[in-house]
Amino acid sequence: MADIPAHLPVRNAATRGALRSQRDSCATDCPLSRFSRLTPQRANSHHDHIAAVLGIELLQGLYPPGSLLPAEALLMKRFQVSRTVLREVMKTLAAKGFVAARTHVGTRVRAAACWNYFDADVLAWRLQLGLDDAFMQTLTEVRRALEPVAAALAARRRRPEDIASLRECLRQIGRRDHTRQSFTAADLDFHLAIGSTSGNPLIRSIASVIETALTASFAYSSPVDDPLDHQKVADGHAAVVDAIEAGDELRAAADILHVIDSGAARITTTRGKRTAT
Repeated sequence: MADIPAHLPVRNAATRGALRSQRDSCATDCPLSRFSRLTPQRANSHHDHIAAVLGIELLQGLYPPGSLLPAEALLMKRFQVSRTVLREVMKTLAAKGFVAARTHVGTRVRAAACWNYFDADVLAWRLQLGLDDAFMQTLTEVRRALEPVAAALAARRRRPEDIASLRECLRQIGRRDHTRQSFTAADLDFHLAIGSTSGNPLIRSIASVIETALTASFAYSSPVDDPLDHQKVADGHAAVVDAIEAGDELRAAADILHVIDSGAARITTTRGKRTAT
C-alpha cells in the first residue's frame, strides 16, 4: 500500500498510524488518495487528460447514447497522441461503462444507465461540471441508505483501536484552524473510519460517493465558516462515536443519519439564500 500523500491535510501522527495499520483494505489509503481526484490538479498524463476530457463531454451529453464517438484518426489528431494511448483511453472509458467498441463499427456510447457512477473518476468529472440539486439529492439518498447501516455495524463490531481512531478523527474535526479543504479531509477520514469499523468491504467501497458529497457540499457552505455551526457539527459527530462505543446500533444509525441530513439542509439553506439574492 502506498503512503498517504503528503499534500493531504491529515498530518497527525496518530491518525496516520491508525490509517496505515489497516494495510489489508482500501478503506483508508485508496479513498484518501482519491481525495486529490476531486480537486482541479487531476489529470497529469496524456491518458488521464484525454479520459477526463472525453468523460466530461459524455456526461455533458455531447455524444448522446447510441451515437458513435469521432473516428480514431480524428481523436488522435485532436489530442496529438498515438493510437496506443488513445486505445488505452477507450479501454478506460469502456471499463467505466461509457462506451463499447465494435470492430468495423467504431466506439459507441452506451446508455447512461450503464455508466458507473460509483467510480472515483466519474464522480470527479461530474463534480467538475458542477452538481445540481438533483444529483446532490441522489448522493444524499445513497448516503442515507448505506451509512446508517455502516454505523450500526460499527457499533456491533467495534474494537478498542477502532474507537481510538474515531476519537482522533473527532479531535481533528474539532480543530479551529481549518480551511474548507482541511475540514473536508478530516470529515472524510471520520466517515471512512466508520466504514472500516463496520467490517464490511462493500460498504467501505462507497467512499467515492461520500467524498464527492462532502467536497461538493463544503464548496457551497462549510461549518468552518461559522464557529457555532462548527461546534454543532463536531457535537453531532461525537454523538455517533459515543453510540458506537456504547454498542448501541440503533442510536448510532440515527445519529449518523442526523449528521447527513444536517449537512444536506445546510446546502439547501445556502443555495436558497444565493437564489434569493
